[in-house]
Amino acid sequence: MVKLMVADQHPIVTKGLELVFASSRDIKFIEAVPDGEAIFGALKQYTTDILLCEIDLPKLNGISVLRRIKKEHPEVKVIIYSAQQEEVYAVSAIKAGADGYVQKSTDLLTLKDAIMKVHLGGVYISPSLSRKIALDKNSGKSNYYKKLSTREVEVLKLLSNGRRNKEIAEELQINEKTVSTYRARLMKKLNVTNLIDLVNQAKSLDL
Repeated sequence: MVKLMVADQHPIVTKGLELVFASSRDIKFIEAVPDGEAIFGALKQYTTDILLCEIDLPKLNGISVLRRIKKEHPEVKVIIYSAQQEEVYAVSAIKAGADGYVQKSTDLLTLKDAIMKVHLGGVYISPSLSRKIALDKNSGKSNYYKKLSTREVEVLKLLSNGRRNKEIAEELQINEKTVSTYRARLMKKLNVTNLIDLVNQAKSLDL
């Protein structure tokens, strides 16, 4: 049986998932945590096979959580799930080491299938995104998610949320000069000249 931990700041989501999996013979809901930092305390208490992790978590975002888990708990597989635009975040999450990406709009049967596929050693992204990636590769089309690195997407997301350089540096555990470098790269790649336009670009991507 798959031991599942869920990280989401909204109790209605975690309680709903707990009720959904209560009768499952394949998946056991073991714990829910409300923020990124709480995950690591819970992982010390509960044997976990898969972490279903919201990308927009308080204290430590999903991508930062993912990087830390890969170092401290490499045996735990991580599925990122979010309401954010799949094209931007799914590829970035997989590049950062996620074992799957599921949108919150997906149905429960698909979520269960994703969890079981990852548990058996596979990587899950939606069939629609798989087809789009294949089509874009064949056509040579350049998309935002191909232009931006995982870290750049992460910095862009935090900037769009109104975080200052110092706050971003603290959350990502990098120095402020590095954040400034990422900002400059983002402006160049997204063809903007100021922070306001950069944030507007992020909003246009549903970041």
